[in-house]
Amino acid sequence: MRKICVWLLCIVLAMGSFTACSSQPSTEQSGEEEKAEAKVFKIGHIRPADAVADVDVKAFAKDLEERSNSSLKLEIYPASQLGDYTVVQERVSIGDIEMQLAPLGTNLDKRFGISNAPYLVENWEQAKRLYSSEGKLVQAMGELLDKNDIKLLATYPLYFGGICLVKEPVDPGNPDVAEDIKIRVPPMKSFEKTAEALGFIATPLPWADTFTSMQTGIVEGAIGGGAEAYYSSMRDLIKYYLPVNDHFEMWYLYINKGVWEKLTPEEQNALQEAAKFMEEKRFEKAEAMEKEYENKLKELGIEVLEFSDEELSQFAKKARETVWPVIKSDFGEELFDSITSEIK
Repeated sequence: MRKICVWLLCIVLAMGSFTACSSQPSTEQSGEEEKAEAKVFKIGHIRPADAVADVDVKAFAKDLEERSNSSLKLEIYPASQLGDYTVVQERVSIGDIEMQLAPLGTNLDKRFGISNAPYLVENWEQAKRLYSSEGKLVQAMGELLDKNDIKLLATYPLYFGGICLVKEPVDPGNPDVAEDIKIRVPPMKSFEKTAEALGFIATPLPWADTFTSMQTGIVEGAIGGGAEAYYSSMRDLIKYYLPVNDHFEMWYLYINKGVWEKLTPEEQNALQEAAKFMEEKRFEKAEAMEKEYENKLKELGIEVLEFSDEELSQFAKKARETVWPVIKSDFGEELFDSITSEIK
């Protein structure tokens, strides 16, 4: 009987020892699971490190981490390190990359090009109305992104666009004069036709190839950017800047739809709030920053050609008369007419 009691006692002690041993790994595993809950997303943009957009993305990442209690973190890839923005847009669509802040390329849908259609707006007051998150244009972009498995989070206004050149133009204030200057255009019909309407020879090229192409003489200038873009990426090459206000440069912050849907409601809210905050801060400073970078170009010895309101109106008139009828079918005539009717 005594042997049986000793034997039972050994079993009880062994079981207690096993339980005690197994409890420690369980605690460690719980800690590991808690640590693994932090989600790290890649986000790309096209500006060099420490450029304005890069600084804003870094601030957005910090804000997001704080709002989400470190549940969401971003790895930032500036200067098109993940590929040209049109390529990254496709990669976000399939979930290969989580996020991007960039213009919308037309490779997924031609209708994205309406965001950069020429002379939709002529001043900042009009731009703030048309390009607000509640505006018809931005809502349309959100719906198109959704159809491509992308969730729109916020907009990011930059500037009115212009043309940079390494060669002096003949008569830049007259759009009817052929300049005989070959300039890079984004691979979109709207930019190609706008460049031609303003008297230039259009050569479609990705933004990531523009500096080298200008450096080697393939092109002698570029359209599709503005003072800040050319200062950040082209200032060592260009000699002239033409603020023709050909388009309003609006970028979009977006995330893969599947990634978004897997976030908790709290994480979604944190991401949306951080994105909205960045949008609001950007709208507050974008107009002043446009002039700031034109002045920075001047300080470098780059000639910034000034245009009168009458000359700018001539540019807009010609583009609207010659380019709009050619491109509106690409965007859907009903959508195009509904948007342009608001700004005439």
